[in-house]
Amino acid sequence: MALVAFAAAALVTLAGVAWLGGLRVNLTRSYPLGLWRIEPLERPAQVGDLIFICPPDSPAFRMARERDYLGRGLCPGEFSPLIKTVVATEGQAIAVGSEVAIDGRLLPHSDVQPSDAAGRALAPFADGQVPAGFLFLHSDFAGSYDSRYFGPIPASGLLGRARPLLTFQP
Repeated sequence: MALVAFAAAALVTLAGVAWLGGLRVNLTRSYPLGLWRIEPLERPAQVGDLIFICPPDSPAFRMARERDYLGRGLCPGEFSPLIKTVVATEGQAIAVGSEVAIDGRLLPHSDVQPSDAAGRALAPFADGQVPAGFLFLHSDFAGSYDSRYFGPIPASGLLGRARPLLTFQP
């Protein structure tokens, strides 16, 4: 019994050290599965940056958690952080139809799906401009729940740059 208690305590300690060291396990298909690190980003996020970001506590993300698009985590609202690529920043124009266009240019791999894999309806983001202090996020994975559906989110949730350490494609 003491050995089991010691092993459990060791696992909890190891998980805590990994968490504090910026290590995260990605179990979503938006990016490769595996071990990732959050690294400091000592400037504002820019188009092309692959980031970890905490989503805001909003109806779109509460629905995402109910539908299991998003797990529980340590972000506000008890959400897990997202791994996404920044594709538009402040002032850029977003148009969403069957695909996403940014400043009039189609975003590759941005087909907008009418429903998720379980057949539940998905509402696309309404067209608009990315407000100051917000980021428009994307993943090339067709089934990704990203800004195609929830729109721009506050850059204040930025945790840092996402770096894969030990990953594999599903």
